Amino acid sequence: MSKRVAILTSGGDAPGMNACIRATIIACQKAGYTLLGYKHGYNGLLQQEYISLSLDSTHNLIQQGGTILHSARCKEFMHEEGLLKAAHNLKKARIDSLIVIGGDGSFKGAAKLSEHWDGQIIGIPGTIDNDIAGTDATIGYFTAIDTAMSSIDKVRDTADAFERIFLVEVMGRNAGFLALNAALSSAADYVIVPEFFSSAESEIEKLVSQINAQRTLKGPVSFIVVVAENVWPNGLAGLTDALQQRNLQDVRPVTLGHVQRGGSPVAQDRLLATTLGEAAIRLVGKDISNVMVGEVNQRPVTVPLSETWKNTKPLNEARVGAMRTLMNERYNQADN
Repeated sequence: MSKRVAILTSGGDAPGMNACIRATIIACQKAGYTLLGYKHGYNGLLQQEYISLSLDSTHNLIQQGGTILHSARCKEFMHEEGLLKAAHNLKKARIDSLIVIGGDGSFKGAAKLSEHWDGQIIGIPGTIDNDIAGTDATIGYFTAIDTAMSSIDKVRDTADAFERIFLVEVMGRNAGFLALNAALSSAADYVIVPEFFSSAESEIEKLVSQINAQRTLKGPVSFIVVVAENVWPNGLAGLTDALQQRNLQDVRPVTLGHVQRGGSPVAQDRLLATTLGEAAIRLVGKDISNVMVGEVNQRPVTVPLSETWKNTKPLNEARVGAMRTLMNERYNQADN
């Protein structure tokens, strides 16, 4: 039976979104479905700004960063008037199923939309923050780790040259997945993540202790601290001041910023995006809605949208253990 499917990308862009769009285009073509792409996220849905997506759109798409549908944040969608308008436009376009690629904010918007529109809604996790519960990873996360790692490697070169302390802030919003894994993969010396941050006073004591212990053992050497965004009061400037007040003057802050969202997706993100895009189209027309298609243990799973933000996703225990042994508690006295 022919279906009319629509897809949009919402919120922060993530490498691999285009790979996911490509997979949905091909899967829809094989199933005989019509696929429309709404541009600029939910704004496109409100403005009826959409394009027809065909096989012609898939050429050289899998390796492109960003999103060919563009993205945006939509304040109007936070109000009932906007939701009603979106529902009306979906009905007018005769859409049977809507696929939303984005993070928890996008999923919350989709859940609210379902209160006014009785069509099928399927979410696909696309965010470099990896803070969506119910899936092992989100589209864009692996590429962001790789980008941050590469940048920290370059910071290490100049840090070694002058034997300085460098503070490198990475994205992640309110989660430490990106910071933790970028720090481990770049052999950083210390990492500050929200999951284990109690207070600035406590953290600065532990950090200074590690810096001093390392320099007592090795002499003047570089020291790389990876900091998750939104953790330290007043950001890197506040942490820099705190260290300088402890007579550590050779401190340089670096904010990686939006470079982490760009670039060609690495293989892991291409595979994840392709798998989830195809799996989402297989759900079209089935008696299931308001779900996210994720991946657990390399198998597609469906999770109610509400569970993706109500449940807190924990950091990997093995990575946390490595963090303590190799970084944050490296120079602590061993327990007898």
